[in-house]
Amino acid sequence: MSTEGGTRAILAAGGANLGIAIVKFIAFLISGSSSMLAESVHSLADTGNQGLLLLGGRKSRKSPDASHPFGYGRERYVYAFVVSIVLFSVGGVFSVYEGIQKIGQPHPLEAPWVPIGVLLAAIVLEAFSFRTAIRESNRTRGTDSWVQFIRHSKAPELPVVLLEDFAALVGLVLALLGVGLTVITGNSVFDGIGTLCIGVLLILVALVLGMETKSLLVGEGARPGDLSSIRDAINAHPDVEALIHIKTLYLGPDELLVGAKVAFARSQRLADVATAINSVEAAIREAVPEARLIYIEPDVYVAPSDGSANTESIVIKASD
Repeated sequence: MSTEGGTRAILAAGGANLGIAIVKFIAFLISGSSSMLAESVHSLADTGNQGLLLLGGRKSRKSPDASHPFGYGRERYVYAFVVSIVLFSVGGVFSVYEGIQKIGQPHPLEAPWVPIGVLLAAIVLEAFSFRTAIRESNRTRGTDSWVQFIRHSKAPELPVVLLEDFAALVGLVLALLGVGLTVITGNSVFDGIGTLCIGVLLILVALVLGMETKSLLVGEGARPGDLSSIRDAINAHPDVEALIHIKTLYLGPDELLVGAKVAFARSQRLADVATAINSVEAAIREAVPEARLIYIEPDVYVAPSDGSANTESIVIKASD
């Protein structure tokens, strides 16, 4: 569901951004507004970003091979990180440069009604794209706030599209203010200030995206609720004496690796332990479907001699 929802949001954003970029650039050629040029580059960068997200999703579906035995799920994280770089460099830095140039060398707008009309139409189209991203995000957001969703989501596409669309809407309002104040006052410096503000906004959004996707690239474990469900599934099994140690890692947005050291009774035969491990793995997958790769190491639990706890969430069962 997260993949399908992300694809719908990407396609909606990509289609809107491509049409808006073309119209904005035509409006820039007619009016000479630097805000319109900044917004044209912004929309063009966003269109390219949607293509990168789609490409990352396609590459992530490649089957595992000898070079990548755990698959290519993290391709989605790589391309989301590239999107943050493109947004920073192409969108943000260019807009800051253009804004500074316009403030230093202002020139009057021609046919100001053109950029104003284009910006108003673009706000409507961006609002449609933003609404689509919000609707698809609500399918997986649950009770999380929007900040929590962006910070904790393991699928990068929806947070990226949400932040891009939010930045696009705010940028359009800033551009409209810049052009409007230029028309009202006759001072083109306001157009340059609007362009500069757009650039700063894009750089801030790019930094947020970069930090969040960097965390995913480095490797994040299961959410606290999922980790608790995995522990409960292991400890609930009748043959398990204790959960000694557990580690989790997302190999991709929809694929969780689980490694655990589990204590079984000393008297159990190897065949019985193997059967119990298979049963524990099935219980984990039922509790957390994203846990697709599970490695369980059987062991015998020995309590620390000094009484300290150097293991994670050990639950020692009373023997029958």
